[in-house]
Amino acid sequence: AKLVDLTQKNAETIAQQWAKDVKTNPKTYTYHESSDEKIIREAKKFYENFLTMFFNESPYEQAKDFFEKFAEEKFKEGIPLHEALYALILMRRHMWLYAEFQAVFNVEIDHRQAVESLSRTILMFDYIMYVVARKFWKLTKLEGLAKDWHEKRSFEEINFKQ
Repeated sequence: AKLVDLTQKNAETIAQQWAKDVKTNPKTYTYHESSDEKIIREAKKFYENFLTMFFNESPYEQAKDFFEKFAEEKFKEGIPLHEALYALILMRRHMWLYAEFQAVFNVEIDHRQAVESLSRTILMFDYIMYVVARKFWKLTKLEGLAKDWHEKRSFEEINFKQ
């Protein structure tokens, strides 16, 4: 898995390239005001951990653990779901752009490895997108329940006082 090795070894550089993109892309508007240091650290952590997820026998479980935390952080920061997902799409894209720029896959034998890497990477990102969307949904639902509870309690307090 040359792509994964390359990504892990060059996590800082790829994270910096991703940060430049996410801070200027119109589809990730709420990231524009984020500090470079914060989002580079976030992407670098992802790229460094991708190897573990990629080769794990239970990649879904590995992705679930890591990306439920990511989703919760983005939710608390007020990042809309569509922007958080697009930022992840850009992370994947920058992995491939970096590998392509480095001409990692250039011989016939590497072609098969590239296809296998691509398939596994797509599977991982499918899991990641699902986990993040599901966590956002759960948090939104919990937020709605909490709001309903507070409104009901306020209503009961008003009625009780009368």
